[in-house]
Amino acid sequence: MEQRELTIELRTKTGKNACRQLRSKDLVPGVVYGKGMEAVGITVKPKELAAAIAGEGGRNHLITLKGGGSLDGSVVIVADLLRDALRRDIQHVDLHKVNLTEKVRVEVALNLVGTAKGVKDGGLLDFAMHAVEIECLPTQIPEHIDLDITELTIGHSIHVSDLQLPAGVKALADSRASIVSVLGKSREEAAPAAE
Repeated sequence: MEQRELTIELRTKTGKNACRQLRSKDLVPGVVYGKGMEAVGITVKPKELAAAIAGEGGRNHLITLKGGGSLDGSVVIVADLLRDALRRDIQHVDLHKVNLTEKVRVEVALNLVGTAKGVKDGGLLDFAMHAVEIECLPTQIPEHIDLDITELTIGHSIHVSDLQLPAGVKALADSRASIVSVLGKSREEAAPAAE
């Protein structure tokens, strides 16, 4: 996955009032935390943050921090984003500092490829799981996981255990969980009912 950059500034003031003041100046308050370090308050520009998480892969992009003293050059991923309920602008960001040699857990989008045979036969596609939690090294995080559904027929499902994952990537969801299935009756079953 492509690596991006984000310029940050350290902040000393914390609390609701300090965060409100930062937002009024068109800045996003945030925090950087990770294994073996104390949480550090930061501020970022909303446009830079939006650019860092834009595109496929979104919050799973590896981001290199610029500025911010001791955090300069640290690699992070977005752990959490708080958005305004109406305007959808970013209100707060949590950045998780990662070690490139230690595995992380992230959620990755599933991408359906093709048209299922069962849908062509009149069935209804039920896409129950749009993302799956995986564990891998930060540099191995895929932007998405493709799932070929062309051979899927009516009454059948594709489960987590059927995923073709890249090397070094492990799915953490229940292997029996259904990702996508085709619902409906086959033409042979439906024919007698029509008579």
